[in-house]
Amino acid sequence: MRVGVVGGGLAGALLAWRLREASDRLRVEVLTGGQGTADASAVSGGLVRGFEPDPDAGAVAAESLAELRADARLREWSGYREIGSLYVLSDDADPARSVHALAERLPGSAELVDAARLRRDYGLRGVREDAVGVVERHAGYLSPDRLRGRALDWSADHGVEVVRTGVASVRDGPAVRTSDGADRRYDVLVVAAGAWTPRLVEHGGTLRTKQIQYGVYRIPLPGLGSFVDDDTGLYGRPWGAGTSLLGLGCDRWDVAPEAVRPDPALAGRVLDVARDRLGVTARDPVPERVVASFDCYGSPGGLRLRPVGGRPGVFTFTGGSGGAVKTVVAASRSAASDLLNTL
Repeated sequence: MRVGVVGGGLAGALLAWRLREASDRLRVEVLTGGQGTADASAVSGGLVRGFEPDPDAGAVAAESLAELRADARLREWSGYREIGSLYVLSDDADPARSVHALAERLPGSAELVDAARLRRDYGLRGVREDAVGVVERHAGYLSPDRLRGRALDWSADHGVEVVRTGVASVRDGPAVRTSDGADRRYDVLVVAAGAWTPRLVEHGGTLRTKQIQYGVYRIPLPGLGSFVDDDTGLYGRPWGAGTSLLGLGCDRWDVAPEAVRPDPALAGRVLDVARDRLGVTARDPVPERVVASFDCYGSPGGLRLRPVGGRPGVFTFTGGSGGAVKTVVAASRSAASDLLNTL
């Protein structure tokens, strides 16, 4: 049985790895290149944690983190660094179910903290009196680019064909036409091309692209590991000596990958929010680096295997946005199992 995977990003690479580990009866082929623009896996900040406000997403994130911490190979492949995490919830969020799911998979990792502790222990300013935060000991960040590279290398060493070519179109069969005009046919085809996926398959409006952006600022954040603040939209983590990765959500939807450009105004707003919320001022108002990229968002959200209507044997595996880094370990295992059940 021939399985084709379009896309050599984090989702496609881990799916190919899972398929090869699950069965040696499959001929797995990954088509990795040709987009001409760095993908989200190449530039992601890599924050990983087990808590998500949505309990279903939180369960998958917690499963992923638990496997990552338990598997020395995954930790080495990804360069995982455990520095802890803080998540400040919006005023209408109830963390109870998500914290319970996290406690089942990583006992003792999570703790709820109130507004007083958010101010005292983490230096947050302007905190609502009823604010709630979730602190995780077992959380941190990894390198998505390194993880996908190691997974592809392992897969190639174990019989997966890694083809460095682009895909021009997805055809019935299922099949693809590559950028050099050749046709490649499969029994099952999975399009895991991130922001390029909506161009390749009809998706009925369930997949959209969105710009993502962060900067590296000369701002030290001592005592604060990776964090997300839903009240302000600010997120970040330590980057290097005296520097931090900081970002805010971007509102540029349905952006073409080749049209992505850094938004200077957004980079400036990050500094304003960091000053007001964290009480910090950059030593240099110009960030050392601004990364503008793009990713694919799904409706319903989350990284999952989705059949493409009217195209037997064709699936997508994308739609997790930047949050796919937190869930891809568990989601790729589930997707591989679902695919094997169709064969």
